[in-house]
Amino acid sequence: MTLRNDAERVLKEWHAPDAGQDALRGAYLEHLAAHPDGMYKPCAAGHVTASALIVDVARERVLLTLHRKLNMWLQTGGHCEPGDATLAAAALREASEESGMTGLTLLPGGPAGLDRHDTPCARHLDVQYAALAPAGAVPSISEESLDLRWYGYDEVAAVADPSVAMLVERTRARLG
Repeated sequence: MTLRNDAERVLKEWHAPDAGQDALRGAYLEHLAAHPDGMYKPCAAGHVTASALIVDVARERVLLTLHRKLNMWLQTGGHCEPGDATLAAAALREASEESGMTGLTLLPGGPAGLDRHDTPCARHLDVQYAALAPAGAVPSISEESLDLRWYGYDEVAAVADPSVAMLVERTRARLG
């Protein structure tokens, strides 16, 4: 199975939490049908990306990265690469690279949400996951970040984009 096939499968099987998310799901599938290269950065019409919101072991805080190019507090994530076997693997790879932490595990149930946004390189069709950090994990700033910081759930809306705040709410709902 290719990464593209996995993305199509994930999107077809995913149960969107609301009508807006379902519309995005459909738009992502249409994009992939129209663009054979729609999984990767060279696709100028936009491309699928994978991200992960990292939750601490106590399930009280999330790790955000101050993105070097965008100068915004965001969840970890980025472009899919040819070596990624699945969207979930791409999200975990990006989360590990950008946080410096190993042993992250994705919450079960597939993506937590979708977010389509424009960036300097192209439109991103982001598939957002949530990941749990293992006990004792210590974040380490990567070259893609200016800073990494843990934020309590209620602090995120004051520092981050509304899409990140929504991802936090969807993740909290999953955590119960």
